Amino acid sequence: MELGLYTFGDVGTNPVTGEKVDAGKRLRDLMEEIELADQVGLDVFGLGEHHRPNYAISSPATVLAGAARTTRRIKLSSAVTVLSSDDPIRVYQQFATLDNLTGGRAEIMVGRGSFIESFPLFGHDLDDYNALFEEKLQMLLAINDQERLTWPGSAHTPRVDGLGVYPRAAQDKLPIWIAAGGTPQSMVRAGALGAPLALAIIGGQPRRFAPLADLYRKAAAQTGHADVARVSLNVHGFVAEDSKTAADLFFPAQKQVMDQLGRERGWPPQSRAQYDESMGPEGAMFVGSPAQLVDKILGLREDLGFDRVTIQMAIGVIDHPEMLRAIEVLGTKVAPELRKAG
Repeated sequence: MELGLYTFGDVGTNPVTGEKVDAGKRLRDLMEEIELADQVGLDVFGLGEHHRPNYAISSPATVLAGAARTTRRIKLSSAVTVLSSDDPIRVYQQFATLDNLTGGRAEIMVGRGSFIESFPLFGHDLDDYNALFEEKLQMLLAINDQERLTWPGSAHTPRVDGLGVYPRAAQDKLPIWIAAGGTPQSMVRAGALGAPLALAIIGGQPRRFAPLADLYRKAAAQTGHADVARVSLNVHGFVAEDSKTAADLFFPAQKQVMDQLGRERGWPPQSRAQYDESMGPEGAMFVGSPAQLVDKILGLREDLGFDRVTIQMAIGVIDHPEMLRAIEVLGTKVAPELRKAG
């Protein structure tokens, strides 16, 4: 089983210390975090694309390239690339470049994105939300399959008549994961395309996503892709030597972010009691000691059938030394136990 991290590069004010963290500091700290994740043996590090003032990463490939030369084995991925508002040719070229810089360690995770700022920013109509993603995903997959692209064009993509797209990736094909939040249509699409599935679980009970994971695998099998079907869980969480330390470190920054989203989307502020309950075996928070995380992950694996877990530990502004300690614990105490389990 693979274990990794992802983040959006949050900036702002540390709710505990009052420290102000701007984009420059967050990105410099992030380089240290990715390097440490590589050193302690984590498998993948993903960066999400956002176009909001509270995030430092609008171009994941650029930031990942900064870590390319100081890491040796960890896979570097977007988490996600908002493909709907981007150019599939440029997305492929950026990650193929990253793939060559890293000797074959680049991946792409594509999705519609959970925020909409990129659509007006790049001149797209939200009424085309679904069509933009569908058409651009098909084009990206075609680019990944063939050096010289022949593409008929569509309402949201240009016609291309047998032109080369360069550089080509160091790998035969770039791994392109499809990120989904849990609709049956998204599961079927990913399975039918033979693409690995990144399943975002940031609320509710993770075990309830088992029928969706099964639907994905069934669609993959029915279209001849059973041998390449893979599932990753993308979750919120934090780890420390003991459960109380982990919970206390993660809660203030996580609450700050979720309460802000709640104000935008109409849900009430999070209470500490709700947070503590979500840390339980059936909750969506992967927060606790190494043993607790191992038990929770393995306890869910039989029902959900995943072979990768990526955790968003850097939600909001968390003290950088504490984040480094958490990464070290995750890599040295959680990852080895998961690998022993197969």
